[in-house]
Amino acid sequence: MSTERDAYGNYVDTGHTGPGPRLMGADTLIGDHIHNLKNEHLGTVKEIMLDMQSGHVAYVVMASGGVLTIGEKLFAVPWEALTLDAANKRLTLNIDKERIESAPGFDKDNWPDMANQTWAAEVHTYYGTTYSGDNLR
Repeated sequence: MSTERDAYGNYVDTGHTGPGPRLMGADTLIGDHIHNLKNEHLGTVKEIMLDMQSGHVAYVVMASGGVLTIGEKLFAVPWEALTLDAANKRLTLNIDKERIESAPGFDKDNWPDMANQTWAAEVHTYYGTTYSGDNLR
């Protein structure tokens, strides 16, 4: 099994199962761009939130807007709403740019309680993903 990485820190896909686009270190995604299906830049990955009970990725925290982090808004995007675009080394979110601008967000100094079930249900509804209520997944 190869653990070789390319210049972007992603595991090199050598055509076998194991590390590669299917299995990546979380830090290889931090800073990656998120685009929509119209190829419009929506933001960048700032953090990856893990559900410690289920062991699954719950949210990607995306930063959008602002200049040099001043005035940027953060969004918790459910992992299920994102698709890896390995060829372009980014994530894809099927949402119009105007809709993300009005999405529920927060600033870096005032994070929401992501374990709050009401908040989680609202976020999942906004992005069209399923929230079971049993966990953050």
